[in-house]
Amino acid sequence: MQFHLNGFQPGDPEIADPAQRLHPSGAAGTLPEKVDVLIVGCGPAGLNLAAQLSQFPGIKTCIVEQKPDRLLLGQADGIACRTMEMFNAYEFADRVMKEACWINETTFWKPDDAGNENIVRSGRVQDVEDGLSEFPHVVLNQARVHDFFLDVMRRSAGKIEPHYARRLLDLRTDPVAGIGDHAVTARFDRLDDAHKGNVETVKARYVVGCDGARSTVRKSIGRELQGDSANHAWGVMDVLAVTDFPDIRCKSLIQSARDGSLLVIPREGGYLVRIYVELAKLDVGERVAERNITAADVIAKAQRILKPYTLDVKEIAWWSVYEIGQRICDKFDDVPEAETAKRLPRVFIAGDACHTHSPKAGQGMNVSMQDTFNLGWKLAAVLTKRCAPHLLHSYSAERQTIAKELIDFDREWAAILASAKGQADPAKTQDYFVRHGRYTAGTATHYRPSLLTGEASHQHLARGFAVGTRFHSAPAIRLSDAKPVHLGHIVKADGRFRIFAFAGAGDPAAKDSAIRALCDFLGEARESPVRRYTPGGADIDAVIDVRAVFQQGHGELAIEAMPSLLLPRKGRYGLLDYEKMFCPDLKSGQDIFAMRGVDRSKGCMVVVRPDQYVAEVLPLDGYAQLAAYFDGFMLQAG
Repeated sequence: MQFHLNGFQPGDPEIADPAQRLHPSGAAGTLPEKVDVLIVGCGPAGLNLAAQLSQFPGIKTCIVEQKPDRLLLGQADGIACRTMEMFNAYEFADRVMKEACWINETTFWKPDDAGNENIVRSGRVQDVEDGLSEFPHVVLNQARVHDFFLDVMRRSAGKIEPHYARRLLDLRTDPVAGIGDHAVTARFDRLDDAHKGNVETVKARYVVGCDGARSTVRKSIGRELQGDSANHAWGVMDVLAVTDFPDIRCKSLIQSARDGSLLVIPREGGYLVRIYVELAKLDVGERVAERNITAADVIAKAQRILKPYTLDVKEIAWWSVYEIGQRICDKFDDVPEAETAKRLPRVFIAGDACHTHSPKAGQGMNVSMQDTFNLGWKLAAVLTKRCAPHLLHSYSAERQTIAKELIDFDREWAAILASAKGQADPAKTQDYFVRHGRYTAGTATHYRPSLLTGEASHQHLARGFAVGTRFHSAPAIRLSDAKPVHLGHIVKADGRFRIFAFAGAGDPAAKDSAIRALCDFLGEARESPVRRYTPGGADIDAVIDVRAVFQQGHGELAIEAMPSLLLPRKGRYGLLDYEKMFCPDLKSGQDIFAMRGVDRSKGCMVVVRPDQYVAEVLPLDGYAQLAAYFDGFMLQAG
């Protein structure tokens, strides 16, 4: 898509009239007195959480924002491959791919060896390694990401709209409240002209602070961001410009001889471009605001770095200056480490409220959304009484460790980009970028063994589905209608677990097949987690969704001969669900068994969490291990 030709316009570019591109946003009236979940902050983390909770109409969710209205432009823009996989779970990845700028290659520029002040291209690499994800790395205005989440929220069963123009004053938690009580009290100051000065009070069972680096929620629970103080100032601009720099539509990392570094990020629409410009090293304790840097200063610095190429800025859509600092909280909830065994968390923090990154590694928005993608299904599972409340301890335990790993990567990457003038090593920069591509793609996350993640004792049965990592999708053919699909796209943001049963050798329809025996256990045995944790009257796949993948081509199997669990009757009419069985895509040569290293002789089970991470790889007859996994945190249906 091409747009922004005659100036930047926010909103949906497919709507011709700019005045109609922005849909109204925001709830009317006062805040509700009591809610199950109160979300403070309408950034990507907060909206992601609200979108996930909106899938559950029985959960009362309220999201509150200090700003007077929705975001229209600026801020983050990089969307990692892993984030695109998550967007697909909300079913708007295709909209993002259509509108966004795809980052296909990254180019590297260094000072000319001739000794002048010019720059020359030193390298060009593919941005994302082959086979890492079925989705690309893309760039799109953060405001549009917000729009897509807002669409999910307003179209869902929960129908959530943000409450704008409210500033959180304080939080208070009742230490003796019961688990079902609304134990947290939040007070908000209204900032809109019609109600300025009014104070509203909300009681919540849980509060999630997604309110940024200066988080009031974080301060209210006594947490602090700790880490490196900012020592580099950078400028960032979204511009419409005329230039003869040849790589303006590629992601480009430029290191000059005397004027520092510059990062070029092509943006959506074919004309807009973002530039990050290294400005100055700050003194200890100095803030970038004290430098009084102007937009003209940022442009002039960019023009010097780009020599011998020219840059004529025609319009600035948005710009800012910022300090780089990598900081993190020691814990992401309100329970002190020493009290974890006897207290349950009530207040959580996510995104910039608990970890901050430099923008150039593209981690901030992506990691923030993964925080709340991790937390959302857990809150929903506890509030709907599917899981025991101690499950909520796993949020901080999992995400704080991952944030620390990413901050360590971010610190190294930021240091390489801000290398002393004339001392940068272009080869080192390119090598580091290639070697750490999985961090920037968002696929490096690997959860350690825990309540929710197994020990990988049977990893040899499916080497390509590493326990603790995200479920790496692969092509398959749906048995019922021969439709090509991506297996991972089955995992939606609906709070359900998935069990993918990969058949071993032999006829899966045979009476003595391992797949049939597994389906008999799951469908009939008293110890079956499917039977034990599915509420009476609910569809059989309402909590744990079982799918099967066979080795034969789809034309070689008779769907009517398959186990009844794979043809479940659902809904008020008992209609058959024909979408539970899959085969390899043998025609294209993309055999999922070969691609993901699944044992052809024995097959296996792959258990996938609601946030798309592999929880267990088990033998097809590992019934006791499967039951023990779910028994560790789930509550038996009444």
